[in-house]
Amino acid sequence: MHSPLDATDISILQLLQHDARITTKEIADKLGKSVTPVYERIKKLEETGFIQRYVALLNKDLIGKNLIAFTTVQLKEHSQAALRGFEKEGIKFHEVMECYHLTGQFDFLLKIAIRDMNEYNTFLMNKLATLPNIGAVQTYFVLSEGKQETAYSLNPPSPPAGPRKKTPPARRSDR
Repeated sequence: MHSPLDATDISILQLLQHDARITTKEIADKLGKSVTPVYERIKKLEETGFIQRYVALLNKDLIGKNLIAFTTVQLKEHSQAALRGFEKEGIKFHEVMECYHLTGQFDFLLKIAIRDMNEYNTFLMNKLATLPNIGAVQTYFVLSEGKQETAYSLNPPSPPAGPRKKTPPARRSDR
């Protein structure tokens, strides 16, 4: 189990989520702390897995990935080997940006980034449909994005639970 995050850890994570290029000195200045303890906290957050990696978010339109598709996949067989096998092979495709194992009618949800409908058709016919055990595939194409967020909302730590103060009953005025 991970050690709980304190308010400083949460502040550091929030700053890094919004700008991974922010320097340790800038973080320390914003938090009113010195550089060395902030540096050590960031290293600890990396070592304990709270920070997995640093990335640059690209504009999908400028790099030619103008079409986003969400594809649900239902498998014919649901053995552990079949589920793991699909996931292992499905995540190898460079078009697949995200892959989730689901509950409900469909087994997997894939987020696919492609240039256009022709590229999606090629992906479907020459890659996805070649995987064994595919039962049904249903695809939804994104028309517009209402929100795309990469930063998680982090709550400040809860204050320690201690004895509750008793409040005296309110006095009633008879005047």
